[in-house]
Amino acid sequence: MVRSCEQGIPARVCVGTLLLLIHFHSATVTGAALKQEAALDNGATVLNHSMSLVQRMETLLAMGNSSDVTLRVQTVNTDEVKVIQAHSLVLTMQSDVFEEMLLLRNNSAVILRETPDCAAVFDKFVRYLYCGDISVRLDQAISLHKLASKYHVWGLQQGLTQYMTQHLSSESPTGHVVGWYNYALQIGDMALRDSCLQYLSWNLSSVLQSGEWGSISEDLLLSLLQRSDLILQSELELFEALEAWISLNQPVSVTVESALRSVRYGMIPPQHLFRLQKQSPLMLKYYESIRDLLYLAFQFHSASPIQLAKYFDVNCSIFTPRNYLSSSWGSPWVINNPTRDDRSFSFQTQLGPSGHDSNKRVTWNALFSPRWLPLSARSTYTELGAMQPTRTDGGRPRIIVTPATSSPDFAGVSFQKTVIVMARQQGKVVVRHVYNFHQSTEEAGDFLVDADLQRRSSEYLIDSSLYLHIVIKPLYHTLLVARK
Repeated sequence: MVRSCEQGIPARVCVGTLLLLIHFHSATVTGAALKQEAALDNGATVLNHSMSLVQRMETLLAMGNSSDVTLRVQTVNTDEVKVIQAHSLVLTMQSDVFEEMLLLRNNSAVILRETPDCAAVFDKFVRYLYCGDISVRLDQAISLHKLASKYHVWGLQQGLTQYMTQHLSSESPTGHVVGWYNYALQIGDMALRDSCLQYLSWNLSSVLQSGEWGSISEDLLLSLLQRSDLILQSELELFEALEAWISLNQPVSVTVESALRSVRYGMIPPQHLFRLQKQSPLMLKYYESIRDLLYLAFQFHSASPIQLAKYFDVNCSIFTPRNYLSSSWGSPWVINNPTRDDRSFSFQTQLGPSGHDSNKRVTWNALFSPRWLPLSARSTYTELGAMQPTRTDGGRPRIIVTPATSSPDFAGVSFQKTVIVMARQQGKVVVRHVYNFHQSTEEAGDFLVDADLQRRSSEYLIDSSLYLHIVIKPLYHTLLVARK
């Protein structure tokens, strides 16, 4: 279990304070459980003094009483040595790695060699073996995870993985998500890696403005640039951030060209493309590498998409929007007291990213219902025409987004609708969930299916309100005609 403390940055990772009793002997534990169960059946009261046991164990470690093993923790490439008086019984119960070391030792001292970051937190690690709890800061998570993995303390390892997954949005001076992503990639923890990658993708605008952006590796940068689910203000914002990253990291030309060719220039309005061509040092230097993409983008903006689709494949990434938050692509929607009743909302978006469609608008109607019921569970009529009431307790939240009108301009265009749900985590507003549904469907079938909006403290609510952002992504389709 992970619970936050000290202003949300440290946490207590608890996997049971009675590990010593639990692991001492399985038969003893089983017998104790049976005795306790019988006592409860007889109406007896259980006296729990486990905390005092933990305190005595902590004192035992601190004083070194009855110690039979000395841990000499040497910091690699330094003369620094940390000495800890410990007890072989505790170490062997908690770690099979320690058990093997102690069996092979020649004297009472065990020499351990650790990197500086792991040596700095080794006393915390040993205390966990005695007490079953540990205080963790963001900058200590990786070091403690390394120790838990190295010495096979699996409960601590799992607790730290959970801690990192739950504290991606915590504030830190230099950022920590990129470091956790790289570490997860290194050790092969795909679940943690994917959680970090999703956080970076869904909160990219804030990441671009942070000091963490400059520390992103080349591989992670190129991976992010390929994604269509990035949530950010605009493609122009992404290009400018890319320019800043290249200026800071000075990668080789091959990396720069790959990154620049991943920018979706068709999503940048032509007036901004003209400015970049003349004022961006990066574009001026690598113009020849991306000239074909810029030429295609200008064609895209100048011609009718229907005409363009006759000659070009408009299903490629350069013509595919990401999740842009600017007003041309959607609108925020704050729903106060979302369990009260149905709500409706109208907004407009640009028909498509093409400059040809820049002055054409589509009006959208959105309907939110906190307790929608499937057709089979709705009210029915009797033979006399009286409507039978239906309980709404089993209903679930529903959102429907539809165009207010149809138009011939819609030909060759389909609309992917994306509903972004915001939440506050560790005091910071972040993306909690993203729901996608297409033109052929009016709603997302799993919308807030696991959310408990009745609770004022629901993780899906901010100050008792539901914070949404609806994004409309127009997608052009290649027409089935012979190429000329």
